[in-house]
Amino acid sequence: MFSMNHQKFMEMDELSLQKVPYFFVIDFLGQNVEIYLENEIEKSGLLIDFQEFSNKKKEQELPEKIEWKSFPEPLESFETGFDKVQKNIRLGNSYLVNYTRKTEIQTNLTLEEIFYHSNAKYKVFYKDFFVFFSPETFVKIIDGKIVTYPMKGTIDASLENAAEILKNDKKEKAEHYTVVDLLRNDLSMVADEVKVDQFQHIDFIKTQQKDLYAMSSEISGILKSEFSGKVGSIMKKLLPAGSILGAPKPKTLEIILEAEGYDRGYYTGVCGWFDGQNVDSCVMIRFIEKEGEQLYFKSGGGITHMSKLEDEYQEMKNKIYVPIH
Repeated sequence: MFSMNHQKFMEMDELSLQKVPYFFVIDFLGQNVEIYLENEIEKSGLLIDFQEFSNKKKEQELPEKIEWKSFPEPLESFETGFDKVQKNIRLGNSYLVNYTRKTEIQTNLTLEEIFYHSNAKYKVFYKDFFVFFSPETFVKIIDGKIVTYPMKGTIDASLENAAEILKNDKKEKAEHYTVVDLLRNDLSMVADEVKVDQFQHIDFIKTQQKDLYAMSSEISGILKSEFSGKVGSIMKKLLPAGSILGAPKPKTLEIILEAEGYDRGYYTGVCGWFDGQNVDSCVMIRFIEKEGEQLYFKSGGGITHMSKLEDEYQEMKNKIYVPIH
């Protein structure tokens, strides 16, 4: 249906087997793979802020008053794709589909200012193209052990007993179980002794618009010997990321490409830093992209047979924020 860029994944393998540090950026479909050696990052116009690696410079001042407006599509146009997704779920083609939209936004912040002032575990600014501030790890590889932390399920933290409600919400719970199951299977392709170390852990995310709780789990395994040191092969095997796709993967991908009707591009792809031995990578979500003079925020959520149209529309809108205090 589409082909991944095998050549580039092989290049990643060669570098990682030689223990050469590099930063990689892979789009949603694995067709565009960019590799930057440490000394090339500066020239490339990339600003990166990960826990293990950062090349950010001096912080910039924020404007006195932050302007932020979003123009979500009307419910009817959201519904068109939503109905296609639901129809496929009813037919048994998929049981979880991550349905995303792009929303025009207007702000007096530059993409670079958003990079500097947003609070997130993973941030990347790609000059004149996009910025993201992602809370979601894709995989970490540390001394031959591979770990992933799927995030599924968010709730407005200002609601009374929000964390409890999230933990016990039937739909969110089902979605979380599905993603944990999916990623456990995915990791099993590249690792042995795969196990769930932590289940339904609640994280607090602070943003300028509203505070949120998010639910995550931790799954780990020991890399199979044939994948040892081969970062490219591991990524190729695991992509697209299950948490932003759904299950089962091949059929769900077809449904997404038909229902969304726009190109995700680098949104929901992955990027990461290989330090010569270990890898830290993230899913590129909470994503703002520049097209011409317009800015678009790409966001979405998981759809199951229990999903209600209005709730999903609301969740898509809830996620259009910048975590700046």
